[in-house]
Amino acid sequence: MGGSLRVAVLGAPGVGKTAIIRQFLFGDYPERHRPTDGPRLYRPAVLLDGAVYDLSIRDGDVAGPSPSPGGVEEWPDPKDWSLQDTDAFVLVYDICSPDSFDYVKALRQRIAETRPAGAPEAPILVVGNKRDRQRLRFGPRRALAALVRRGWRCGYLECSAKYNWHVLRLFRELLRCALVRARPAHPALRLQGALHPARCSLM
Repeated sequence: MGGSLRVAVLGAPGVGKTAIIRQFLFGDYPERHRPTDGPRLYRPAVLLDGAVYDLSIRDGDVAGPSPSPGGVEEWPDPKDWSLQDTDAFVLVYDICSPDSFDYVKALRQRIAETRPAGAPEAPILVVGNKRDRQRLRFGPRRALAALVRRGWRCGYLECSAKYNWHVLRLFRELLRCALVRARPAHPALRLQGALHPARCSLM
């Protein structure tokens, strides 16, 4: 047995969080978008490099800010959406929506602010979904990847949940990065170093 890992998949509504998870777990894609009705928890077991790991994948829009009567965005208590006990984060945005990228930027900052003092570093992978709509993207991939990796100190990857492109790679990289998070290396470098082929499959 390899152990367990708690993963939170976060992002603005409609960016494809649930679609990514369902492609990874079930190999299907909903043609019509249905808003996620509250947070959901999936508990798959995966095989990576010959070891079995139990995942706990949290899906939902509960981590987002809500406007207060004064017009200022207020975030829920981090204890209510399990940021403090999460081992790894997938922050999803739509490559055609600059607003969803700003949402992810705010999420990353909020995660950094709410981690308990002395808690182990939790790897963050920023994922640009809907790569199948490449012609409609709001910014060049290289510039966004450089900003995330160098400025935000996070990993970066793009995928297409619709065509199941890089979905398995996404979870493989996140798992491998989380398993080596105790090593004294830059988190973005660790994620980039996990790109070489490795067997990762559901059980």
